[in-house]
Amino acid sequence: MRPTRVTNRIRALRFANGEMTQAELARRIGVTRQTVIAIEQGRYSPSLEKAFEIARVFAVPLDSVFQYSATATTAEGEES
Repeated sequence: MRPTRVTNRIRALRFANGEMTQAELARRIGVTRQTVIAIEQGRYSPSLEKAFEIARVFAVPLDSVFQYSATATTAEGEES
């Protein structure tokens, strides 16, 4: 599975908000802890609705949580 071009600051935001657990964030946005892990690790991009819910949990704008790179790096280090 290729990593997504969407990066995020969820882990940093969780720790900045009282060291919120992945399980707590998952409960608040209605997904599993495994889904939060996959999003944090860049293996899965959430739906736009879930992305807004995550931003709302942290009371920050969407672009403070998620960033999009127009270029992605492959496993060999080449841009795709």
